[in-house]
Amino acid sequence: MTHTPAADAQARVGLVVVSHSRALARAAVALAGEMLHGRPVTIEVAAGLDDTTFGTDAVSITQAIERADGPDGVVVLMDLGSALLSAELALDLLTDPSVRDRVTLSPAPLVEGLVVAAVAAAGGANRAEVAAEARGALLGKAAHLSVPDHGEKPDAVEVGHDEVVGVFRLENPHGLHARPASRLVSEVRALDATVQLRNLTTGAGPVLAGSLTRVALLSALQGHEVEVRASGPQAQEAVEHLVALAKRRFDEQVEQVEQVEQVEQVEQVIAPRAASLSTSSRTGPVAASPGIAIGPARRLTAAPLALSQRAVEVPAAEWRRAAEAVAAVRREIDHVRVLTLREAGAENAGILDAHLALLTDAELLADVKARIGAGVGAVAAWADCLADVEREWANLPDAYLRERAADVRAVRDQVLRALTGQAERRMTAAGVLIADDLTPVETAGLDLQLVTGVVLAQGSPTSHAAILARARDIPVVVAAGPEALDIPEDTTVVLDGGTGELYVDPPAELVKEYQRRALEDARLRAQQVALADRPAVSRDGTAFVVEANLGSVADALAAHEAGADGAGLVRTEFLFLDRNVAPSTEEQQAEYDRIASAMGGRRITLRTLDVGGDKPLPYLRMPQEANPFLGRRGIRLSLEHRDLLRDQMVAICHTARHHPTSIMIPMASTPDEMIEARQVLTDAAGPSGLPPGLRLGTMIEVPSAALKIEAFLPHVDFVSIGTNDLTQYTLAAERGNSAVAALSDALDPGVLRLIDQVCRAANGLIDVAVCGEAASDDLAIPILAGLGVRELSVAPPAVPRVKAAIRELDLHQCASLAKRALTLAGANDVRKLVLAATSDSAG
Repeated sequence: MTHTPAADAQARVGLVVVSHSRALARAAVALAGEMLHGRPVTIEVAAGLDDTTFGTDAVSITQAIERADGPDGVVVLMDLGSALLSAELALDLLTDPSVRDRVTLSPAPLVEGLVVAAVAAAGGANRAEVAAEARGALLGKAAHLSVPDHGEKPDAVEVGHDEVVGVFRLENPHGLHARPASRLVSEVRALDATVQLRNLTTGAGPVLAGSLTRVALLSALQGHEVEVRASGPQAQEAVEHLVALAKRRFDEQVEQVEQVEQVEQVEQVIAPRAASLSTSSRTGPVAASPGIAIGPARRLTAAPLALSQRAVEVPAAEWRRAAEAVAAVRREIDHVRVLTLREAGAENAGILDAHLALLTDAELLADVKARIGAGVGAVAAWADCLADVEREWANLPDAYLRERAADVRAVRDQVLRALTGQAERRMTAAGVLIADDLTPVETAGLDLQLVTGVVLAQGSPTSHAAILARARDIPVVVAAGPEALDIPEDTTVVLDGGTGELYVDPPAELVKEYQRRALEDARLRAQQVALADRPAVSRDGTAFVVEANLGSVADALAAHEAGADGAGLVRTEFLFLDRNVAPSTEEQQAEYDRIASAMGGRRITLRTLDVGGDKPLPYLRMPQEANPFLGRRGIRLSLEHRDLLRDQMVAICHTARHHPTSIMIPMASTPDEMIEARQVLTDAAGPSGLPPGLRLGTMIEVPSAALKIEAFLPHVDFVSIGTNDLTQYTLAAERGNSAVAALSDALDPGVLRLIDQVCRAANGLIDVAVCGEAASDDLAIPILAGLGVRELSVAPPAVPRVKAAIRELDLHQCASLAKRALTLAGANDVRKLVLAATSDSAG
């Protein structure tokens, strides 16, 4: 992003903004632009990994520096933590030494520093003067606010002359293992303080809290007391924050802990029956991810890593090679993390955070750089440094923490392959994958069209590979022993990832038995798919509509293939994000037409632009908001930019003249918003009037809309309940916040009562749909049906299953079940009620 106000003369110094948040960087640039009064300054933004993912990337910063480079060079302003490390790496990645010599990394505060730096640059100041102005940006504020703080300090925190000290007790069942340690490190890196940790229980330390490799060596387990010692401008905040974070168990979810404990119990009680790889010295293969897999043995193919030990003549060039490889792997892991987030959820995507933390570990990278400076090649320096760290982790006293050495080994090999240009390991034919172990990145990238199951010689059910495999529904057994690696290619392998049973070249009778069991499972799924095109009608003859939530033409094709009755929600913002100008009316109508055509004549419901402070658009003036989820979102923002809304409705009207189409308004909280939206739609339709069959409705996402639904009814043709937002607003629990995500359950009776109110008021007047995640929740479907919902919109792959679930319903029983659910105390009680009713029905 470049900010260059129109004027006659261009400043000679360029500016680069490096931030973890793209929204923050853009807002800071907009603020600085207000102070320039048309004077041109080149300001480039290198912030975030995308519009919504926090992070910094050295390659992006390098490119921004090259774009911003002016006659007098560049001043780079950064926010906190790893932004500084990324900026330093970016300098190493610059191939032109003359450009590096013209770059100043400024320690100034990001927002205040950018404002004064932009003004100074616009006034013709040189690079040194611009950097000096930025550094002094806080002096006025500091002088104004320099009032003694006599407030009380929290427990376990002491303030000394030069540093702040606090103590916390670890409550996490496995102590500071990968996820809580990664969380601690990332929090420390985001603060302007030097923080050290010491394990008071064992005496280990002190170590720098911003280094994952050092924090792991504390071997801090449940019950251990850890001392936090901080100095610097945000020392007090750092200590208080870490003490509070520890009290919350670093936001590690209860279900994660229970999962680990259950898996450990499984390891103790399950012994494989007649597993042909069991031995007297160990328990044999261990269950890690349920499901039956049968197929020929396959391997991941790739040449073994060749580690060069050659010395180098130009250390700077060799360090750039290492920095480029690290940056490339970071981008790859970030990409895999995003895919894992979509496919397996935030908690499973968080597994990769430890890998990212290693790749931004300042101590580790400094060690590699020092080895290269001493004349060691990049390959050998990286391999030797990571080998040292792996040995340290492997020697930790706790077995669970020792397993995390696999994270170091995975990162080591991934960077080495990037350095040497050797391809990643890949599976090239369908079958059961046999491997020594898998990295999280390899597991997340397995081709589900080829892999029927996985056998690992090493590993455990608590390994990150096993966790990700479970999330991806891949049958896995682990700890099969080194003899598993001797299984010849193409040998028939049978495994049950739910029991740990593993058979190599089994007799035909055994294969037939497992085939029968696998076929029974597959038969049920295939039956659901085969009937997906048929209407979803309950046992008592009540018809339901099962539609799909879409975000692209590809989703529409998948939904049509899955038997969806229509598109209950088309998220049109996919057209508006990741671009510098809004899409034209022609571009929008072409895309809407393609989606409608892909749905084969079935009705599509196009939701108008649903963005806001949490999903910014660079081409709209969108001030930074303290709480964007309660700010300018959905229709609120669209009505502030009516030209944008009108253009979208013009495009939708064009599509509606050729295909069955509905318009859905997001985030409506008052009937007046619907009245205004209809006026914009009437204007967009033009002299020919509204297209025949075009329907206008709204999402019910705000509790106030549900509570006064009667006031909305005269202005809408239908409503669709967005249970995701409705739940988080009703329970004051943001679903993206792992600390409170467990509270955000749509089956909470408070949420169900709002749905009940909507259904009662709308009965016989307009249709009521549900398009949130609850629509595909097997335990929620009977309750929603009992409340009066007759349309469900779900992800395309879930359509056959949801239709099958509806066909098993009896609406009289559902109504009785829903009535009882409304009287219960919490979501867990409702789920137990539905489970008990399901069991009774099956019995």
